[in-house]
Parts: sequence; structure tokens; C-alpha cells
Amino acid sequence: MQPQKLVYTEDHLQRINRSFLYGDSVWVSFFVRNGNLIMAEESYFFLMASMRKMRLNIPLTYTLEFFQELFQKEVLDKGIQNGIIQLMAYRKQEDKPLPKSQTAFYFEVEESGDILEIQGNIELDLIKEINVNANLLSNIRVHSAENIYAEIYAKENDLDDVILLNPNKKIARSIFGNLLFLQDNVIKIPKQTEGAYISPLMENFVTFLHKNKLAEVEEAEIIAFESQKAEEILRISDEKGVHSVSKIRNKTFENTRFSEMITQWKNSFE
Repeated sequence: MQPQKLVYTEDHLQRINRSFLYGDSVWVSFFVRNGNLIMAEESYFFLMASMRKMRLNIPLTYTLEFFQELFQKEVLDKGIQNGIIQLMAYRKQEDKPLPKSQTAFYFEVEESGDILEIQGNIELDLIKEINVNANLLSNIRVHSAENIYAEIYAKENDLDDVILLNPNKKIARSIFGNLLFLQDNVIKIPKQTEGAYISPLMENFVTFLHKNKLAEVEEAEIIAFESQKAEEILRISDEKGVHSVSKIRNKTFENTRFSEMITQWKNSFE
């Protein structure tokens, strides 16, 4: 049976809107697991923060309860058991002055496996032709020409993703998510000030590790070479879920310890 895919647009979708014309929008993920919305509050507050950063007007109706009821009716009640809801809030194309433009949203969701499980192994490499910034908008999902370039580069080179550096040549993130580097009992993750994404999914996982003392988590400035020194590497993407990194260039990586941690994290939701 083909996975079910649902698409929802608020009101009447403008065929020509500012997201289409200028990339004037933000993306935030909500998560469905076993027929329930999980981490809804974390995702909602990230949506509000992302909209504020992009100076989008936030309608008074956009409450947590509003989105919970909407997803219940349009996603859960329609049979989606597991999946990632990709919600895009965008500024309408109107005659009003830009700051007063109204906001609308669109979302889509496709059935998948358990979003808290490792979905598989991916192969990465470093890309040096471009870098990503580390500023107010670097941490949220907005239009990024760098992501588009990097995604095409990855496909042309038979890669699943690439490691993106910031202008200081430190690791920022991948195209789709954040990277976690495990060595001994320390997990290093790039700082948000280095260009890493804010990720409700990753933050939930890292909080779980810290509370249960499963590893020491360190936000750090990470040079590219350190990716070769890691014993295991995990990519957590609010867009694509959790994947273990199996190879970067000629170096291969295990996924034993991260697999154990992910299993414990998943079981904590039961």
C-alpha cells in the first residue's frame, strides 16, 4: 500500500504569493507518532519564534490549541499514524504595506516509519565551494540558496547529504539537519552561533541524554577534521528524521552506541 500523503492550505492558496516570489516564509515541523502528536508544545513555540524572526504577523488565532485541533482533524483523524508535518507560514501578496501583510500557512504530511527510530544509514562529504551564515536567520528553516546548491551537489556526487561550514570554516550543519559527533563518552554538537539549526527533535533527544546521564553533551566549535575523528555520527533532521552516518569520504563509522541511545529515547515515549 502506498504511504498516504496529505496537503492542507489555509483559506484559498494564492497561486502567486510572497513565498513563491521571494521565499518569504518559514518552515517548522510537527511530529506524529503512533497516531499522536508528540513534542507539540516545543514545535509550536519554535514556529512562533521563527515567525517573529521573519517579522511575520502572528494572528491571534494561531494558538497551540488551534494547531492541535487542526492536526487532529486534518491528519490524525484521517489515519496518519507516523509522519512529519511540514508546516510553512508565509506572507500573503497584498496591496497593504509589507509589515502589515497578512500571514497564511500550508502544510503537508506523508506517512513514514516511527520518527524516533534510526531510519537508515547515510553517506556524507564536505562541501567547500559555499558556506552558510551564522546570524539571526541561520538557525531557522527559511529559503536558502546554499541548501539548493548543496542538494544538487550531493545528488550529482551520489551523496545523501553534505557537511556545510560557516565563514570561519567551522562545521555548521548539513543540508537537512544537525550533526552529532560521538567520541568516547562525549557528544559534540555545533553551536547555534556557528550556524546550526534550532531543532525541537534534537533538543528533545539531547535533553533526554542529559537527564539520564547517557553521555556528556558539549556545544562546541568543530573544525572539519574532527568529523574524521568521531567514532559515531548521527544526523537529526526535523524534516527527515534520524539517520546514522555510515561514511564520510574513506572513513566509515559504527552506529552501535547511538542506536542504543535512540532505542532508550524512543522507549521513554511509551
